[in-house]
Amino acid sequence: MRAFLFPGQGSQAVGMGAALAGASRPAADAFAEVDEALGQNLFRLMREGPEDELKLTENAQPAIMAHSIAVLRTLGVKLADVVDFVAGHSLGEYSALCAAGSFDLATTAKLLKLRGRAMQQAVPVGQGAMAALLGADLALAQKIAEAAAQGEVCTVANDNDPTQVVISGHKGAIDRAIELAREMGAKRALPLPVSAPFHCPLMQPAAEAMADALSYVVLEAPAVPLYANVTAQPATDPDTIRSQLVEQVTGMVRWRESVANLFDAGVDEFVELGGKVLGGMVKRIAPDANVTSVVTIEDIEAVAKEIA
Repeated sequence: MRAFLFPGQGSQAVGMGAALAGASRPAADAFAEVDEALGQNLFRLMREGPEDELKLTENAQPAIMAHSIAVLRTLGVKLADVVDFVAGHSLGEYSALCAAGSFDLATTAKLLKLRGRAMQQAVPVGQGAMAALLGADLALAQKIAEAAAQGEVCTVANDNDPTQVVISGHKGAIDRAIELAREMGAKRALPLPVSAPFHCPLMQPAAEAMADALSYVVLEAPAVPLYANVTAQPATDPDTIRSQLVEQVTGMVRWRESVANLFDAGVDEFVELGGKVLGGMVKRIAPDANVTSVVTIEDIEAVAKEIA
């Protein structure tokens, strides 16, 4: 069995998609469609930068999605014919739903632009922070977060794999967690270069904005089940998926559990579209799985032979 995976924030880089668009008409058309939907020359920003502008959450989120869908369209397969499940890390859940036909590309781009902007605006710059705890599992990360909170928000944001958990919350609490981490048993704690504390209760204003936006859009049942971030379980019902997308803004990304559950369900082949971050996580979660990251036209041609 096979699952397609879609990367989250941090997979953006200046130059992304440029070579692919030059080699693939479907990819170029996908980038143009996103530009038109947003009324913004996002693809030029992806190709040329500047990097600090591309890294802005409201640009990075639709850019990463556009890149994933451009890779998928270049692959030129009917999703339900070649995969059994889809999953995406945070914003990648929207990419997965677009790939599975729940949202059209223009709608997905607009939703992610709004999501990025709403998440950025939910907490004033400098008041929130995130940190990666390395050499820490979920239980240890939760203990560190609880010890550091001291009345402020400090929670697990991403349970990425058995060796990496990300925490999020008020800057003071995250600073305390970084100090406490080593003495409590983590190998390292690294502050993350993010502009807002994602996937924690401080994102509630963004969750409300997404609840409003999602109430107006058509969300079809996906062609294959989506393993949802907030439950690590498969979902196909549009109303369920809609509510999970809202919950996801403030909730923990249960990526380790999602991959483990996919593997337990019989998925032994994982293909990451448009990034190379998730592949490493998958190998740490399910070492026996076959993992492929697809970014370049050469990657696409190689995978096309395997899944034909």
